Amino acid sequence: MVESRQHSGRVVPVVAGITFLGFLDTHLLIPIIALYASGLGAATGVVGLIVGLYSVVNTPANIFFGRLMDRVGHRAPLRAGLMGNALSMILYAFTRNPIHLALVRALHGLSGAFVAPATMSLVAQHAGSRRRGRSMSLYGIAVAGASLVGYPLSGVIAARLGYSAVFFLGAAGLGFALLLSFMLPGTIPVAATATSRNNTFAGVRSLVTRRALVPAYASIFAQYFTFGGVVTLLPLHVDALGMGPLEVGLLLVAFSVLFVATQLPGGAISDRLGRRTPIVAGLACVIISLTTLSSLFSFAPLVAVMAVYGLGYGLVFPSISALIADHTAAGERGLATGLFHALLTAGVAVGAPLMGWVAGLVGTASGLLITPAPALLTLAVALLFLRQR
Repeated sequence: MVESRQHSGRVVPVVAGITFLGFLDTHLLIPIIALYASGLGAATGVVGLIVGLYSVVNTPANIFFGRLMDRVGHRAPLRAGLMGNALSMILYAFTRNPIHLALVRALHGLSGAFVAPATMSLVAQHAGSRRRGRSMSLYGIAVAGASLVGYPLSGVIAARLGYSAVFFLGAAGLGFALLLSFMLPGTIPVAATATSRNNTFAGVRSLVTRRALVPAYASIFAQYFTFGGVVTLLPLHVDALGMGPLEVGLLLVAFSVLFVATQLPGGAISDRLGRRTPIVAGLACVIISLTTLSSLFSFAPLVAVMAVYGLGYGLVFPSISALIADHTAAGERGLATGLFHALLTAGVAVGAPLMGWVAGLVGTASGLLITPAPALLTLAVALLFLRQR
């Protein structure tokens, strides 16, 4: 028993390192992919299509590949995904027109759908039942840390060394993650569950109707829907106040720093007090911060509010991730975590254009005020569906 616990304790940090590198490539691309597509001759509408193509492919693929992992294990799909991502990053550097770039973008979205459910389900599998919140917080730190490092690093490298240097850096990081994957143990055999035996649709229906998982899935979609709205509308709000890209970057850094810093204490609170308390508190922070954002007109208060927004994310993420581990069997966690990441991706993909369209009708300030509406609904769901421990 002790040896098994020590073994699992070694696995979680390794998976967290793989997760960081496995997500870093996508965050390195976010600040530059639109500019890169435009430089290859893509029109504005085609640029939007290329940027969004990753999410279009990645969202359903997360579910399909998550189910596949329940049948074949995690190591082989994880390695295939890391190799596919590395190949995609290299191919970005050799694209010569928008069609080439669109094909590579689709390949990247497809291979990325192996990595996210594999890493999350591995952490869930090796997290002890009493420390799941803390274990999942390491996973959350890796995901958030990739954005915190990737966004500014990409801009600096692209400005000084060009786009190809960004692509090759991402490929090198993925190569190192592939080496780390050989430190992982073999998949523990598990008995087939009803979810893993059923077809994918039936398995998804079983998960999304499971009482304890409804708040987890609703929360991850609501979180990233609001984030899509924020990254779309915050620059417009800041620009209207006479500030520029530097201030926008610093505000997002304030969000990311608190998101990372709150993960471990958020996971510990979740293990000690139950999942409901940090989820409710975190969603409340998200709602309060975003309803306040549009009424602020100077930089310092904006920083404080974005920090509260990051605090809310840091409280919610490890708790809802732990709910997935708490209420799924080993033979269905691939599908469960694949669905989790599909909703994460879909949240941004829906939230960004929808809130941009809403803001075009009612104004940026009103758009920001409406953005946390899904989080408010999710707060009601969490209070209704989760029991206080």
